[in-house]
Amino acid sequence: MLITRICQVSFAPVAKTYIRTTFQTTFPKGQPIRKYATEGRNFRERLAQRKTIGEQIMQPAGETAFNIGRGAVAGGAALGLGALCFYGLGLSKDASVIDQAVMWPQYVRDRIKTTYMYVAGSMFITAGSTMAALRSPRVMAFVSSNSLLSIAVTMAAVIGSGMVVQGIPYKKGFGTKQLAWIGHTALLGAVIAPICFLGGPVIIRAAWYTAGIVGGLSTLAVCAPSDKFLSMGGPLALAFGAVFAASIGNLFLPPTTALGAGLYSLSMYGGLLVFSGLLLYKTQMIIRAAEVHPLNAPHPFDPVGAAVSIYLDILNIFIRMAMIMSGGGGGRKN
Repeated sequence: MLITRICQVSFAPVAKTYIRTTFQTTFPKGQPIRKYATEGRNFRERLAQRKTIGEQIMQPAGETAFNIGRGAVAGGAALGLGALCFYGLGLSKDASVIDQAVMWPQYVRDRIKTTYMYVAGSMFITAGSTMAALRSPRVMAFVSSNSLLSIAVTMAAVIGSGMVVQGIPYKKGFGTKQLAWIGHTALLGAVIAPICFLGGPVIIRAAWYTAGIVGGLSTLAVCAPSDKFLSMGGPLALAFGAVFAASIGNLFLPPTTALGAGLYSLSMYGGLLVFSGLLLYKTQMIIRAAEVHPLNAPHPFDPVGAAVSIYLDILNIFIRMAMIMSGGGGGRKN
């Protein structure tokens, strides 16, 4: 008994120390410890939390896209106002359009005057056509529909009638080209008639803002040198293609999603900048054409086609101003 007790007492500390040193593993400081039992579960959790591309573009829209659009428009407005002050005060070394207008012969003045008379006539015809469309439930039901058939028919009608107007040779007086012009501008009035649902105050305010934008851009175009904005045709064509693609994309993606909000902001705010630039470009292009077009050319100067080209830009600016002021550009209604 005594020998057994002595062996137990002497062996117990040694056994404990041996077991502790044998089965206890020590790791150097800073070395990562991998837990294989939980790695598979953590990977599955991370994979479940990771969003797919479709989920990311279809998640609810925020204010980022609209804030970027507003910032771009504000920057464009500041740039335009600065350019207007620079050229309006005569700080440019080159002669402006107004300076050259003193030497214009009478036929150049008549060409430009006739062009803008057609622009004013287009506005009156479109306004009358819009009022007539509002009184027709069938017309309003068709142009207000979001079906692919209605969209395709209206786009084809507008583009086709515009091509007809541009394709008919111009002759003085009232003829086939003038009839096509009346039909085209009347069709535009019927197509934009649903915008009146935004309310009278919004439409009136958008019209005043559009008048201010068009007046300021036209003043800038005539105060600047005659060829200052004629080199903008290529970049503006590319930007117009992007705006057109964004407008088509909005037919399938609502602006309540992240991607839809980006496309809508590009269509609204980007379109406002693009059509403002096109108005500058076309104003100087029409003035240049009125100056250099020969009197005895086989095809005379076409004020109707020039007026339709400018008028489409004005109309697109008005539509975007109305949509932005109604809260459709990401802002809140008052």
